Formats: sequence, C-alpha cells, structure tokens
Amino acid sequence: MKKIALDARELEHPEPLVQATRILQGLDDGNYLYMLHRKQPIPLLDLASEQGFQTVSFQDHDNNWHILICRNPDIDLKELLRV
Repeated sequence: MKKIALDARELEHPEPLVQATRILQGLDDGNYLYMLHRKQPIPLLDLASEQGFQTVSFQDHDNNWHILICRNPDIDLKELLRV
C-alpha cells in the first residue's frame, strides 16, 4: 500500500481541497491519501464518502488533523494509522 502524503497545514483555503481532490482522482486500490491539516476538512470527507471512498480522521494532541482516504474497501485505515 503506497502512501500519498499531503501536508496542508500551511496552505490557504481552498488549496487543501483542490490538491486533495486532485490526488483522489488518481487513487487506485494500491494507494491512499494521508493528509495533515490544521482543521477537520469536512467538505473533503463528505466528497470522498459520496464518491465511495473510505475515510478515517483524528485530531492529535497538537490539534493537527490526520486524514486517511482510500478507494480499496479491504484496507483497514485505522491499522495504517498505527504504522
């Protein structure tokens, strides 16, 4: 499983959504998006869910959001968070 990383913490709106959407268009069953963001990207999570992607997100103790999105339904995204 290949991780495609996007650190959006310093990007201005709407660039995180634009870049993440572009990455999602290229995802296949062998890769996933790992995004760091300063806010929970609800529009991105909604868009991904509507398009059949699975998502998981959590906020760490520094208030950064970690977001994982993939197309493959057989992948346990929570397990990838532990790696």
